[in-house]
Amino acid sequence: MLQLLVFVAAVVGIGWLIGATNLPGEWYAGLAKPDFVPPNWAFPVAWTVLYVMIAIAGWRTFRRDPSGKAMLAWATQLALNFAWSPVMFTMHRIGAALVILICLFAAIVTYIGLERSRDRLAAALFVPYAVWVAFAGVLNAAIWRLN
Repeated sequence: MLQLLVFVAAVVGIGWLIGATNLPGEWYAGLAKPDFVPPNWAFPVAWTVLYVMIAIAGWRTFRRDPSGKAMLAWATQLALNFAWSPVMFTMHRIGAALVILICLFAAIVTYIGLERSRDRLAAALFVPYAVWVAFAGVLNAAIWRLN
């Protein structure tokens, strides 16, 4: 149980820290955006829930096989996830952020595929994450196109 708490605290804590230190700011506020952009309050709520789910899935995988392919896919997606905000909001690289999201989506799908037959719950915990990242990719692409 302590290991689970460490996973949750680390994933949520680092996610919040990255979000708090790479805020959208005036630059993002000034960009043209599509009509389907969610309200600003939705992002921290969605990401907090998703980070908890990501942490639980990672913990389950780590307990079973800490050095296996699924754990590598889990770590890869987390690194890509944490890279997106600095690239988008601090570096202002909309196209590069989109490439990160595409790679992130591929890592998420890979994780789901690897875990589907071994740990259905871990795989299922990543399905809403895949949907959210796919939506984020469409949003990122629309912002890139409009600007």
